[in-house]
Parts: sequence; structure tokens; C-alpha cells
Amino acid sequence: MSTTQTNEAKFFDLHTTGIGYLNRIREVKPRGKGKPFMAVTVAALRGSMDNAEYSYIDCNVVGADAEKLIRRSQAAVEAGKKVLVSFRIGDIWTDAFTYEKGDKKGQPGASLKGRLLFIGWIKVDGQTVYEAKPREVEPVAEQGEAEPEALLESKETPEPEPVAQEKTKPTRAKQQRKAS
Repeated sequence: MSTTQTNEAKFFDLHTTGIGYLNRIREVKPRGKGKPFMAVTVAALRGSMDNAEYSYIDCNVVGADAEKLIRRSQAAVEAGKKVLVSFRIGDIWTDAFTYEKGDKKGQPGASLKGRLLFIGWIKVDGQTVYEAKPREVEPVAEQGEAEPEALLESKETPEPEPVAQEKTKPTRAKQQRKAS
């Protein structure tokens, strides 16, 4: 049996899912070299439905489907309509900055950033205008791929309790071992 070595990069994904409102849809043109990209701020809802709070996440839009949907929603957002989406954002990180104007000028601040990966549905002023088709669930790890054992095994992990086995009639091999 031969083994094939692959140069495939492996990553750890951090995905955040939820619902939120779209704001500030724009195309960003990098100052230096670089390809322009779509960006959007998602006002993600969290907390009690009776008194929801927002976490603002500034996102680069990645993937052709997500970009088409954001572009399609831009006119509604600019017209002041409420555009609510279900989303999946990947690899959230914080960006520290200093306020340059306003009441907080000179004070430090931080913003959440991420990559908008997927939009499950879109509602404009409460009316559904888009819903993603369900996909088959892909397995987390394909057969033959080893899990990162160093991360999965821990000395603090309790040993699994033994499972009670049903009493069964001994097999012929067990009977022969007992006889010897």
C-alpha cells in the first residue's frame, strides 16, 4: 500500500453564526497594490429578544455567492430599509485604533472584524427576498485524516465509563480457551 503526501494546507476555522442587519455596504480599494473587495458592517443581534443588543462586525465579503447577495442588497440598505440576514462570519478578530475625531478623539478603541462567508436568508422590511437552498452536511474530517491528537487529548479529560455488556452465550473460541 503506498502513501501519498499532500501539500494541502490545513486550518482551524472559527465561525460565528447569527442574524443581524446590514449597514455600510461599500467597495474598498486598497491604497497600495491589491484587488478591490466588498465590505459590509453587520449589526449582529444578541441577548434577549425583548431587549436585544448589537455587536457591530466589519466584514470583508468573501465568496461569489455572498458578494452577489450583498450587491443585490445595497440599494435597499442605501434607501434606509431594514435588511435583516442570517449569516456565517469566519475568523473574527479585533482591531485596535485611536479615535481621530469627535468626543472620543485621542482615546483608544477597538472594532470587530471578520470575513462574511455565507448568507442563509435575507429579509427586507420583514419580507423574505432570498433563502439559500439546503446543502448536504459535509463531514468535519474526511476518512483517513488524523485528528490533531495533541489538541484532543488532555490529562484532565475523564476516562469514559465502561459500557455494561449484555450477557451472551460464549462463542466457540471462548469455550475452547476456557477448556485449555
